[in-house]
This record gives sequence, C-alpha cells and structure tokens, in this order.
Amino acid sequence: MFTVMIATPRPFRVLGVQQIAVGARDKGQLRHLWIELFGLTLSGSFRSESENVDEDIAVAGIGPFAVEVDLMEPVDAERRPKVHEPALNHIGLWIDDLAAAVTWLKEQGVRFTPGGMRAGAAGHDVCFIHPKGNEVAPVGGMGVLIELVQAPRTVIEAYATIAAAR
Repeated sequence: MFTVMIATPRPFRVLGVQQIAVGARDKGQLRHLWIELFGLTLSGSFRSESENVDEDIAVAGIGPFAVEVDLMEPVDAERRPKVHEPALNHIGLWIDDLAAAVTWLKEQGVRFTPGGMRAGAAGHDVCFIHPKGNEVAPVGGMGVLIELVQAPRTVIEAYATIAAAR
C-alpha cells in the first residue's frame, strides 16, 4: 500500500491536456490516420538527433483549448529513446507554473528524466516525469512518460475565465 504524504500545499495547477504523442517506425502511416483520415491540421515539425525524434505536430481543436497530437518516428530505430515504443509515447499536461511544479514535485519524491526544464518542440518550456520511480525518487508515471508543459498566458487566462464562470 502506498501512503501519500503531502507536506505543503500544491503551488501549481494542471490546466488540461496539452498533447498526446504517438510513435511508429514510419510517421507517414501516422500522418495518414491523424491528418488525412481524422482531419487534424498539420502545424509544424521538429527533429532532434539528441532526443532521437523526427515528428510532425498535428492539432485537434482551436485556440487555447487545442490539443497537439505529435506524430513521432525515431531518427534511428535502434537507438534510445525509442520514441515508437510504446506507440503511445507520452501525454503532456498544461501547467500554470512549471518551475514551482518541478520544485514541489521533486520534494514529494517524483522522479524526472535527465535533461531538466528546456524548450520543447512547440517552443514551450517542458520537463518529463520518468515512467518509473527509483530508490532516490520513488514516484514515477506508473509506466507512462508524462510531459509537464508551461502554459502560455492565453491558456492560463482561458482556463481562469471558464473556472470563474462556474
């Protein structure tokens, strides 16, 4: 049984889903499904040798509530990270204060992947919670890689407007 001990109030909010990332050995098949068949809009691309990823960024929805669907293939299928395994690579969550979230979550024993906070594919600051905890930081994503994404002001304000109307 896992006991949760939260020492201080949470200094951030998860506003919503920012992205899901799906991977395959060939992102052409992903483009066919997500863009041609589902009708998502292609909004950009990103390639990083160091992160072993070549991705197309598709978008579902509009405005501050749009959700990215990142269509990823590995630059080298034999190298790590293997962005195509598992096929649902990670989910991204909008965070209203990423720096505060990282600091607080580390204090709660959350394990982050190497690389720290950095600019992500869409230009927002990001960091990743490791899928598995370890002895030093026992809390992980329970098998799921979780990307925390600094929400831009427009997203924070849109969510605040909806919350105020409730």
